[in-house]
Amino acid sequence: MDLIAEMLSYKFLVRAATVGLMVSLCAALLGVSLVLKRYSMIGDGLSHVGFGALAAAVATGASPLGLSIPVVIVAAVLLMRLTDGSGIKGDAAIGLISTSSLAAGVTAISLSSGINTDVCNYMFGSILAMSKGDVRLSVATSAAVLLLFLLCYNRIFAVTFDENFARATGVNAGRYNMVIAALTGVTIAVGMRLMGALLISGLIIFPAVTSMRLFKSFRGVVLSSAAVSLSSYLAGLVLSYAAGLPAGASIVLVNLVFFLAFAAAGRIR
Repeated sequence: MDLIAEMLSYKFLVRAATVGLMVSLCAALLGVSLVLKRYSMIGDGLSHVGFGALAAAVATGASPLGLSIPVVIVAAVLLMRLTDGSGIKGDAAIGLISTSSLAAGVTAISLSSGINTDVCNYMFGSILAMSKGDVRLSVATSAAVLLLFLLCYNRIFAVTFDENFARATGVNAGRYNMVIAALTGVTIAVGMRLMGALLISGLIIFPAVTSMRLFKSFRGVVLSSAAVSLSSYLAGLVLSYAAGLPAGASIVLVNLVFFLAFAAAGRIR
C-alpha cells in the first residue's frame, strides 16, 4: 500500500494509469472478436501504421495523436476492404499496409532530423510521454470506443461467430466489420504512447487468448478478458515502478504469467 501511495503521488503515473486502464479495457473487449475472427495480428499491423504516422508527425511538427488517430482509422478500414473485396488474404493485406506505412514514416524521419528520443518513445513506449492534452484526448476517445462497443455488442457478437448467418438475418456485416476495425485503430493509436508500437498488440491478443483457456461462452470470455487486462496493466505498472523496468514490457510479461496460469488451470479442470 505504501508503494501504491508513493506511485499515486506522481502525476505522470496517475496519467499513465488513467489512460492505460481505459486503453487496456478497450483492447481486451475488441481483442475477443479479433481473435475469434482470426484477425488478431491486425493490432500488430496497425501499430506499424501508427508508428509511421507518429514519425511523420514528429518530423513535420504536427500533433502526434491528432495525426495518428485518423490515419490509423483509415488504414483499418482500408485493410478490411482489401481483405473483403480484392481477394488479398488478411495476413498479406496487413503486411502490405503496415510495411508501406512504416517505410513512409522512416523516410519522413530520415529527411528531417533522424531518429530521436521522441520517435524511440513511440517505438518502445514511455509513461513519461503523456501530456495533459494527450490524457484528455485519450480518455475521450477510449470512452467513445467503449460506448460504441456496448451499443453494437449484439451485432458484433453476430458477425464474430457466424458472419454468413448474420448477413442472412439482415445484419450489415460489412458495416460492423468496419466498426470493429475503426475502434481497433483508435485503441492502437492511443495505446502506442504507453506501450510502444512493438508491444501494443499484446494488449489485444493476450487477454482474449488467456480467457479462452477457461471460459467458453462469448460473454464469459469478454468479461474475463476485461478483468485480466485491467489486472495485468495495474500489476505491470507497479512492477515497472518497483523494479525500474520498462512499463510496456512489464505489462506484457504480466499478461504472459496470467496466460500460463489460466492454461494450467484449464488443463487441470
